[in-house]
Order: sequence, then structure tokens, then C-alpha cells
Amino acid sequence: MIAWSINAAKRSGLFAHILVSTDDPEISEIARHCGAETPFRRPAELADDITPTVPVIAHAVRASLDIGMTVQSACCIYPCAPFLQSDDLISAMRLAGERDSEFVYPVTNYPHPIQRAMRQLPTGRMQFLQPEHEMTRTQDLEKTFHDAGQFYWGKAAAWLAQGRMHTDGIGMPIPSWRVVDIDTHEDWVRAEIIYKALFQ
Repeated sequence: MIAWSINAAKRSGLFAHILVSTDDPEISEIARHCGAETPFRRPAELADDITPTVPVIAHAVRASLDIGMTVQSACCIYPCAPFLQSDDLISAMRLAGERDSEFVYPVTNYPHPIQRAMRQLPTGRMQFLQPEHEMTRTQDLEKTFHDAGQFYWGKAAAWLAQGRMHTDGIGMPIPSWRVVDIDTHEDWVRAEIIYKALFQ
């Protein structure tokens, strides 16, 4: 999985350094084998399952500056983004420059209008979260988006200031069929099915 992200970064031709932030020796070894660098170790307080992204990248930027690297901008690429495209990295960097944005990241539209989302009651009956839209045609509702969970371009100063990458950033729409964020076994199965259909 991480090899895919590293290779996409390499193919883009954008990066002076491709760094992997980790506290795991095995991941470090795999990353170096794939052509990435691991010049620092992620501290334990930033290496648990609930650590947000921004502090991790802020640490990486600071650690890079401390060892003499020049960092104007940094792109956080998630290791579990099986359909990450190098062209998207290039387009996002270009968009960041054109709009002078603190952050740019890919988004995709929800497949069904979230205004017609429902919850299931203990009785099994369904209840609209926004009852006023029960009779609204889906095509008349505003299109909504979610974070694609692939990467985030950001100015070094914005990472160090620990800005809010979503609300301080610009969303770059990409097709929903290229968005699978691997969090569960079901996500993995869906990614395998899409990969076999489109890339084999």
C-alpha cells in the first residue's frame, strides 16, 4: 500500500524529497526500499490511532527544517490511498499556486444527496435527518462533497501554524470511482474489485 503512494509521488516529478513519517522500523525499511527517505522518527505522542494529520505534518516540516532542508510547501500523502494519481498531485499543486491557498486537497461528491439521509430507529422504521426534504427530488438538492482522503498540499507556514486544512483549503473535485479510503475490511474488498475492473 505505501509503495503505491510513494511511486505516485515519484511519478509526479514534483518533490525534492519524499519523506515517510513513521515510528515503525519495518515501514521505514519498506519506504527506503521504494525510494523514499526516513531521516527522522515520528515521536510516540504522534504515533497512535487517534493522532490528527496536521500535528504529524507540522512535526515533519519542523524536523526537515532542523536537518537543513528548505521547505516552502509540503504535501501529506496518505499511505492507504490505492487510487492516488500523480496527475492529481500536479493539478493540486498548480491550483494552490493559482489561488494562493493555504491548503488544497481532493474531494468527491456524495453519491446520494445527504439532505435525504436517514437514521434507523430501534423499531426498524426510518427517519429523515432533514424531514423537510422527504418529498424533494434528489436532482433539486445541492451537490455536496467529502474529503477524498488521499493527500493535502499545504504551505510550510500553514502546516507549522497547525491551520485547519479543510476549512482553510480549496477542494479539488475528482471522480468518485477513484476514491476508496481504506479504513475497514469492506473498503479493502471494494478497492480490490475496482482495481481488478479498471487496472488489470
